[in-house]
Amino acid sequence: MDCKSIYVYGFGNPGRQDDGLGPMIIDKLESENIEGITTDSNYQLNIEDADNIAGYDFVVFVDASIDACEPFSFGRIEPSAEITFTTHSMSPESVIALCGDIHGMIPETYVLAIRGYEWEMFEGLSEKAISNFDAAYSFLLEKIEDMLTLKKVKIN
Repeated sequence: MDCKSIYVYGFGNPGRQDDGLGPMIIDKLESENIEGITTDSNYQLNIEDADNIAGYDFVVFVDASIDACEPFSFGRIEPSAEITFTTHSMSPESVIALCGDIHGMIPETYVLAIRGYEWEMFEGLSEKAISNFDAAYSFLLEKIEDMLTLKKVKIN
């Protein structure tokens, strides 16, 4: 299978203040028109996302977090030992585990967790979350550039 490079998936609810950080990152990233990346967003991760990430070299899940370090945390994740489903969503670790079960491969996967503060039913980010958004977005652009460079090195 020919790899498709980078898949960036933001999830969260923009109608619940800082919970919208993930989808807002995707909205801004889509305006950049960076070749080699695919973007998507939704309220939560679902079973279908295991199929969507298959074939990519790198996957980055972006989400708001109530307990991430400020302004954000970024780290590689591995498949979970057990696939869990909740009424909220699947975890990123469960999505990549299911991808491995279905497709026999797991892309190099990361989570960008952006620190949020306000979760009320209201559209728009809190002031502190806006600052964290800006820092996380700049960081993500650098990481995407690094990943695209690694992809080119693998090809040559």
